[in-house]
Amino acid sequence: MGLEVDIEKQAGDFHLQTAFTCDHEILGLLGASGCGKSMTLKCIAGIERPDRGRIVLDGRVLFDSDQKIDLPPQKRHVGYLFQNYALFPNMTVRQNILCGLHTEKDRRKREEETDRILEMLSLRENASQKPAKLSGGQAQRAALGRILVNKPEILMLDEPFSALDAYLRLRLQMELKSLLSQYGKGVLMVTHDRDEAFRMCDRIGIMDQGKMLAVKGTKALFADPGTREAAILTGCKNIAAAEKTGEKEVYVPGWNIHLTTAKPVQDGLKAIGIRAHYFHPNAPHNNYPVTILREMEEPFEWVTEFRYQGQDPNSAPLWWRYSKEKRPSAMPGQLGVAPANILLLY
Repeated sequence: MGLEVDIEKQAGDFHLQTAFTCDHEILGLLGASGCGKSMTLKCIAGIERPDRGRIVLDGRVLFDSDQKIDLPPQKRHVGYLFQNYALFPNMTVRQNILCGLHTEKDRRKREEETDRILEMLSLRENASQKPAKLSGGQAQRAALGRILVNKPEILMLDEPFSALDAYLRLRLQMELKSLLSQYGKGVLMVTHDRDEAFRMCDRIGIMDQGKMLAVKGTKALFADPGTREAAILTGCKNIAAAEKTGEKEVYVPGWNIHLTTAKPVQDGLKAIGIRAHYFHPNAPHNNYPVTILREMEEPFEWVTEFRYQGQDPNSAPLWWRYSKEKRPSAMPGQLGVAPANILLLY
């Protein structure tokens, strides 16, 4: 049955108004800092109280403003992993995990369940260590173990990799995704990192200024973000206002070009987006003369900044990104993009 959320909360000048569902999957909440992601988790956990709405988990009502239901956090059966993991520094890994079983009175059962979690998370050798002696990955697994030992009905992760360096972050993402596949229940993961969301999540909800703009399958969202905000959050670098000029044609005033699209253009078009990897000198469609402005070398790619000939001088240059092995011997005088790679934004 999963999680159903439909809530509103006013916090000063900020207004949270979000609705979504999460089944037995990893659902990412992707958005900029301050958009309401963490507040949404806190409302589900019972740390914050919504002003209005309803939260239901596997058929159990956790919160309902009309029915005056507001279960305390300890009765919600929700696991919440904080950004800093919140391990007790004066306790060993084993003691930290045992703390998660404070409601279990049978000592034998507590010890057996703790042993099971230590084995599952490969922490048996670290059981007697305190948090200061743990690596970032071990600390994360210990914090996760303290939550999982209680068998929560849903697991919520708030920026679980934000404090880690890039190498460790990628390694732990792979490790955690494998662990979560064994968990078998719903997972909500807050992040502002689009690469992290793509790697970890089955579906992604785009949040902006307290509102859930869209919830889509991860690959579907990156292929067709649908709005300017979603395109920005999924990493699109070239976005410009556009007008519908035909069933499958748009005009981009800032770039002073017409583009053919693969999808029919709906009324209400606001802008178009083109990802930096989508340009190609020999593309047979949407190919226009360009002026190359400058280049920037990255470890494995080049980024080239360019303008279309006739482009509004006050509009931002475009980005073309390509791998080093595909670097042309001479910079092209024109670039094109396939109709299927024109993102229509409403």
